Amino acid sequence: MARAGDAQTLAAYLDAGVPADLRNQAGDCLLMLAAYHGSADTVTVLIERGADVDAVNDKGQTPLAGAVFKGHDDVVAVLVTAGADPYAGTPTAHHAAQMFGRADYTRHWQA
Repeated sequence: MARAGDAQTLAAYLDAGVPADLRNQAGDCLLMLAAYHGSADTVTVLIERGADVDAVNDKGQTPLAGAVFKGHDDVVAVLVTAGADPYAGTPTAHHAAQMFGRADYTRHWQA
């Protein structure tokens, strides 16, 4: 559901008690899967239900870095608005944005 962007069905499962930070065998949480696959609606549902915006998978990656890597502008905006740390994880979302020449992302989080 997180990969497919089925926000409505996932919301029902979360509301029934499935943990918002449920992880798979690679340490990817639901938020990482939704962010990487570009579903801003699913990302929003997860955040509204307490998902950790800075969750790190087994490779040290965060949902924000995944969204930056894939170029999902709407997901990046939702995560940044929710307080995701662009300097968390490895590589950081900031480094990924620099690597792909996405100054439009980095200007939103520069101090």
